[in-house]
Amino acid sequence: MSGHDDGHTIAGWTGCAIATVGAGITGAGICGWSPGIWLGIGVMAAALVVTWALHLAGWGKPPGIRPTAQRGMRVRDHAARDGHAGCLGCRLAGRRGTRTREDAAPEPVVIASSR
Repeated sequence: MSGHDDGHTIAGWTGCAIATVGAGITGAGICGWSPGIWLGIGVMAAALVVTWALHLAGWGKPPGIRPTAQRGMRVRDHAARDGHAGCLGCRLAGRRGTRTREDAAPEPVVIASSR
């Protein structure tokens, strides 16, 4: 199984739920409820802001491979305070993040054959 589990976070699921409600409201606006279009777009913009805020609070995870202990949805990411390397959301918040040895991609294991 791959070590990637992007989106399986409190921030990801909350943002998705709010955006789905916003899309439904926008759809109602397209079908004839005139304030629905703008209200739905506003709710979808709120989904973006809520997801970003939750990510910065540690309820989102950086992209890439993580250890098994950190893959759970309810596991808070304590590295979010410093920022994640390569994360647009962290860069927009002014958190640069540097790739440390623990964050680096794992090196391949070399197995010596005994003859």
